[in-house]
Order: sequence, then structure tokens, then C-alpha cells
Amino acid sequence: MREFRHWLYHIRKAKNKTQREVAEACGIKRQYYGMIENGANPSVDVAKRIAAYLGFDWTLFYEHVGNET
Repeated sequence: MREFRHWLYHIRKAKNKTQREVAEACGIKRQYYGMIENGANPSVDVAKRIAAYLGFDWTLFYEHVGNET
């Protein structure tokens, strides 16, 4: 089950950015970014672009993956 990424939402809000601004800066559609905030797993490339733009470690997107197996 996908879970809302509260941490990503809060990082984006702390930087005073909209979903559209993040998406455009990262070369993805706003709808896709919204899906990522809602728990969809981005590709490594997209995760790295979002993390670089918002200033956090891209591996945060995958922390839970090792715990599910």
C-alpha cells in the first residue's frame, strides 16, 4: 500500500514551492509529481532531480523498500 509522503510535502512547503514549480524544474508533469507525493515510486533519475532541486538525499524515496522484503 502506498503512503502519502509527508516528509516530501513538508520539504516542498518549507521551500515555498508549488507542485507545479517542482515538476517544471525537474522536467516532469505536475500530475506525476503529485503521484510521487502520494506514494508512487519515482525512477532513480527523477528521484535524484527532485532531491537536488529541493535539497535532500534522494535515497529517502527508497528507505522503506528494504523493510518490505
